[in-house]
Amino acid sequence: MSLPPLSPETIMQLAEASAVVSVACACARQPHASWESQSTSFPEELLQPLGRVASEADEEPTVREHHPHGTNLWSPDAPIALNYYPANRSEIWQCRQCSRCYLRYTEYGGYYVDRRIRALQPALITLAPAGTED
Repeated sequence: MSLPPLSPETIMQLAEASAVVSVACACARQPHASWESQSTSFPEELLQPLGRVASEADEEPTVREHHPHGTNLWSPDAPIALNYYPANRSEIWQCRQCSRCYLRYTEYGGYYVDRRIRALQPALITLAPAGTED
């Protein structure tokens, strides 16, 4: 199933709405502030797909990362750079119970498949154009 592309504006609106959710929910037992492997205990049945991140270079998204302040993929304060990996290969999923939103993508390694998840945080979203220095 191919998900529809979401505009940066739509993604920001979803992130802002998600950021103000304060109710307790099984999806938020862990903060998911940075990219992490999705645990087998995560209540995946609560999530519904909304769409995918549509980067500038949607036809062939870059595998370059964007870390202008020395962060790395696993940093909680790493930018969510929509035109860069891994955000540009992610889908946006929303909890059916509380409406929190998450970025999700699958990392395919030589000997493994790893579902990864990160909370969609508006303060970290950036639209740095692909090709800028990281």
